[in-house]
Amino acid sequence: MKRKMPKIAESEWRIMKVLWKESPLTAREIIDRLKDTSQWNPRTVKTFLNRLVKKTALGFNREGRIYLYFPIVSEADCARAERHSFLNKVYNGAFQPMLAAFIEEQAASAEEIEELKRILDKGKKNLVQ
Repeated sequence: MKRKMPKIAESEWRIMKVLWKESPLTAREIIDRLKDTSQWNPRTVKTFLNRLVKKTALGFNREGRIYLYFPIVSEADCARAERHSFLNKVYNGAFQPMLAAFIEEQAASAEEIEELKRILDKGKKNLVQ
């Protein structure tokens, strides 16, 4: 049975990214990793950690009075779930209008356009097989 991905809030993503990069970490270590990019109070970080544990996005091991946090869900799986959620919420699940909007609104280099063509060609070949 496929596991349902937890809904991770934007602020919680910042904590997950720290732990995807390096884990397990204590709350203090996570706070230290975030100090240059956020002004969060240590209590705020601990609140986010507790939420992520309740959502089963994070797990922890207790060593005495210290909790070591680690991700239960992968970054790739969470990113995939976010993409699908966005596509369904904003474009009713239709891929083509989303891709067209991104291409029309975002300046792309010639290299990026060629890469998109390669990806689309690969997708087309996979459909034929």
